Amino acid sequence: MTNELLILIAEAIAVYFLVLWAHSLRSRLGLAHFYALIGSLTAVMVWVTDAGVRVNIPGVSFMVGSTVFYTALLLGVFVVYVFDGPRATRIAISTIIGVSVMVPVVTLVLHWQLRLSQPDGVSYFPPQSLRIYSASVFAAFADLIFLAIAWEFLGQPKLNVRLWLRAFLTLLGVLWLDVVLFATGAFAGTPDYLKIMSGTFISRFVIGIFAFPFLYWYLAWQSGKNGMEIENRPVLAILKEVTRVRLELSLAQREIERRKEVERENVQLIESLQQAMQEVKVLRGFLPTCSYCKDIRDEEGKWHQLEAYIQRHSEAKFSHGICEKCLKEHFPNVDLGSGSGA
Repeated sequence: MTNELLILIAEAIAVYFLVLWAHSLRSRLGLAHFYALIGSLTAVMVWVTDAGVRVNIPGVSFMVGSTVFYTALLLGVFVVYVFDGPRATRIAISTIIGVSVMVPVVTLVLHWQLRLSQPDGVSYFPPQSLRIYSASVFAAFADLIFLAIAWEFLGQPKLNVRLWLRAFLTLLGVLWLDVVLFATGAFAGTPDYLKIMSGTFISRFVIGIFAFPFLYWYLAWQSGKNGMEIENRPVLAILKEVTRVRLELSLAQREIERRKEVERENVQLIESLQQAMQEVKVLRGFLPTCSYCKDIRDEEGKWHQLEAYIQRHSEAKFSHGICEKCLKEHFPNVDLGSGSGA
């Protein structure tokens, strides 16, 4: 094993761990630092790829840009989609694509500036092919979208795919899709097209085998941490707001039910208050009373005994006795010392 290959492996391990470690801090620091790292690695990947840095071993050629940095970006988008959902993933994808577009613009500006001031310095920032850059940006965007779709497709309960196989097939599928899209977009029609395609397929397979343990270890660690579960989303969740809309609809439905219950309680309370107010008005208003028998006349003109009317329109209850005055008047022979009886 050559020193160049050992250095390449060490670089890949370091960058993979850096991306996964940055993502693991999201519960304490959020995802801002993760997006910043993703953007920085994208810029480095583009410049390293433009420089053509590679490591050759018999039969296989490894591009440092794709082996180390592009694969690290895939791992980053992979884990942010699995654990943080489509919205966070769209931000990560936008960051990668945005930086990928900005790098050639900056390169052109530097090339133009150096051409004016230092003609010999143009070689430090060589202008790149628009076709290659366009193929690279399109392939990166398609790869990251395919990653989410493939992950959800393989995660359908009816397929019953194990987590390790699901992760490996998704990662390898993305790596091979990138080969097809980028090589076709950048080199189709050239004499070396098929050679580039076949050689890159082999190298990406080796990269997938090497990067898979990092991805699977992190998925297993995070899913087992604090009982965190890997959510099964719709296959096209990365393109649609299905997950967020479903959650919002669920919350809205619960809020509607809560408001309906409060409204029902308010209606009952209002009815009770209205009934109480009506009774209070009857008892507090003018009560037509017979001057002799003290019966009370209601709204319909009917007469009611005083006790019966009050009991019907209030919570009051009556019990009967005889006062001393009436006792003397109606029962003069009764001894007052015996008191009044019920």
